[in-house]
Amino acid sequence: MADPPSFFLSRLLFFSFLQLSIFLNFSSAFSPVDNYLVDCGSTAQTTVDNRHFIGDSSKSGEVYLSAGRTISLTDQNPSVGSSPLYHTARVFRKPSTYEFEIKQRGTHLVRLHFLPFSSSNYNLSDARFHVSVHEFLLLRDFGCHDNSPVLKEYFIWVDSSQLVISFIPSKEAPLAFVNAIEVISAPGDLIADTARLVNCEGVDNFDGLTKQAMETVYRVNVGGPKVTPFNDSFWRTWIPDDSFLRLSAASKSIYSSGRIKYQPGGASREVAPDSVYNTARVMGDANVSSPNFNITWDFPVSVGYKYLVRMHFCDIYSISLYLLYFDVYVNGHLAYKDLDLSSLTGMLASPYYADFVVDADASGVVTISIGPSSLSSPSTTNAILNGVEIMKMNNSAGSLDGDFSVGSVLQSWPRRKVGVLVPCVAAMSLLITAFLVMYRRMTELQDSVAWSPLPVDVQEGKLNGKR
Repeated sequence: MADPPSFFLSRLLFFSFLQLSIFLNFSSAFSPVDNYLVDCGSTAQTTVDNRHFIGDSSKSGEVYLSAGRTISLTDQNPSVGSSPLYHTARVFRKPSTYEFEIKQRGTHLVRLHFLPFSSSNYNLSDARFHVSVHEFLLLRDFGCHDNSPVLKEYFIWVDSSQLVISFIPSKEAPLAFVNAIEVISAPGDLIADTARLVNCEGVDNFDGLTKQAMETVYRVNVGGPKVTPFNDSFWRTWIPDDSFLRLSAASKSIYSSGRIKYQPGGASREVAPDSVYNTARVMGDANVSSPNFNITWDFPVSVGYKYLVRMHFCDIYSISLYLLYFDVYVNGHLAYKDLDLSSLTGMLASPYYADFVVDADASGVVTISIGPSSLSSPSTTNAILNGVEIMKMNNSAGSLDGDFSVGSVLQSWPRRKVGVLVPCVAAMSLLITAFLVMYRRMTELQDSVAWSPLPVDVQEGKLNGKR
């Protein structure tokens, strides 16, 4: 047992170190230039995960909503334990927009929260609508029918002074709604402009990635538990990978309690948090003399799009540098041969990520595999993966939801009928106005004849005063 002075000294040093760590974490916390959090349909501020959402019915929040007549709706019977963000909604019967001033041009994260509920006049489960941001169509004929929240997350490049989100009710069911909106400027290092294009022809460069609109389809913490927004500096949710593993017996999950060593120019906490890099999945039958298997994950996706696949790596397994070499495959194609994290990072427990652009296969699946490299020695054969993100990229129509453009969606809205009605009403108004003018002139002419001081048959000479 330690003597009292040593005991108290050790406790003092421990708490001093703890306070220093907390201070450093807070001082280096991500603070976005643009950070708009809107609780739609609410008059008050709502706090979720220490984040403050402004009600769009309040004086400070109503400036974002650019629309005519909209409806603020409150759920009178919210589900027990549900987030307060889903207790209210903003409802639209015609196209309406939210407009946000942009101070930092570049990639912005847009999150849309949906949860349908019913009131005496509206059933949000019946809503069908489209959502667009500038020239990109995010959702087409979207609707929610389950009593569970739906979160849609997008990355949009903004090079103007405003970001405009449009909600357009569909022709079949002219009703749209949204529960909450987030618009956040992304860190500059979050999305690089170039990735590896992987297909049957090999590996090439894909440029212009930042100008693509992208929708987050999967965000997975490989080998670890669910990570909530409260534990992510960019307020993301990471789900476990178990349901995507093709053969769980081929791998095992590992965990490290050590410090993750983020380096300048490398992956930051905004790229992925410690909770992702502190866990991983490695080969379950490692260090065998003739390993002939890979660890494989299958992710169902929509066909007809390209996908950005981001794979997160952090060597929390090796006991020293230059022991781990492995190959990476995407859709069965070799995407990265002899990946050597030691050479890339120069130290253990230092994060690294690689971006790949691929097409979904004919069956609508993106497959990821890691396996042993020919450079591995028999005693150190292994492979590691810490996290996966898959993002759908917009197609040639600028859409993330079908082969429809924003223009085609606007043309299909019922206001086209209003466009036919307006000229008819205007023409009728012109005819009525012309009739009234003519009638007034005729009346004035009749009045002038009836009240003339001269007789109608007076002669010219008399008019001139001649006798």
